[in-house]
Amino acid sequence: MSNFAVIQALQTFINQQIIGQPKLVNRLLIALLADGHLLVEGAPGLAKTRAIKVLSQGIEADFHRIQFTPDLLPADLTGTEIYRPQQGSFEFETGPLFHHLILADEINRAPAKVQSALLEAMAERQITIGKQSYYLPDLFLVMATQNPIEQEGTYPLPEAQLDRFLLHVMIDYPDVKSEKQILALARQEAKHNTNTKTDLSFKAISQAQLFSARQQTLEVYMAENLEDYLLELVLATRQPDKYHTELSQWIQYGASPRASIALDRCAKVYAWLQQRDYVQPEDIQTIAYDVLRHRIILSYEAQAQAIRADDCITRLLELIAVP
Repeated sequence: MSNFAVIQALQTFINQQIIGQPKLVNRLLIALLADGHLLVEGAPGLAKTRAIKVLSQGIEADFHRIQFTPDLLPADLTGTEIYRPQQGSFEFETGPLFHHLILADEINRAPAKVQSALLEAMAERQITIGKQSYYLPDLFLVMATQNPIEQEGTYPLPEAQLDRFLLHVMIDYPDVKSEKQILALARQEAKHNTNTKTDLSFKAISQAQLFSARQQTLEVYMAENLEDYLLELVLATRQPDKYHTELSQWIQYGASPRASIALDRCAKVYAWLQQRDYVQPEDIQTIAYDVLRHRIILSYEAQAQAIRADDCITRLLELIAVP
């Protein structure tokens, strides 16, 4: 079975359980194959928790959900050293971050110290307790969620942490047809008295198969002129005055070089998921919103005019010529 067939089977399995959110499923697979983390923003009840839980069922990996609250402590994520009187020494008890797939639910409800602990795990793939560092698993993905409706009692994520997320995905309500299918699935699950009905015919893919698919996505070809186009998109967020006066008034700070790396990697994975071994301009344009959305800092003037980062990206895509 080819790498693509394995990932396609995984995508089909998830889509059977997560109805009406094809974009979320696609971006989740992109983050998985590009070895990054994703921030998902959407109203409650849109299957964010369910999506990563189903993903963990489709891979030979373990899953842990962390509910972020104002009273959460860094040790609640990382773990802590516990004194063992029998040995007369301290022993490190690992926390939930040592699982493969992590759901950081309502991440913006935790204080800065907790977010800093998560930042090291996401950026360095390790956790430091005292003088000792502990490495996280090779397969490590954080999917953080934010509720755009209720912002009372929240702590905005620092720009440094936002930049660590490969993608920032915005999801919306499903259409009527999809919601009808959701009703049917919910009734079926209620009859079986289970939250998520597992497809017994689907065999979970191994981590070795996943890592092999990751390597194959790196071999997707990107022409040099497309590479220049990709870089110009990112550079234009830093020097918007060269492209349009209005853009320079909207954008206060542009995207970092990490955005260029993310856009390159994600465009290749997106093309690979379309069964192509080369990148097209449309791949870059499609994924640009999720890569750049959280890396563009808007001016006060733009916020006062209700201008969104997506509006800036749309304008950039219109202004910069496609090779």
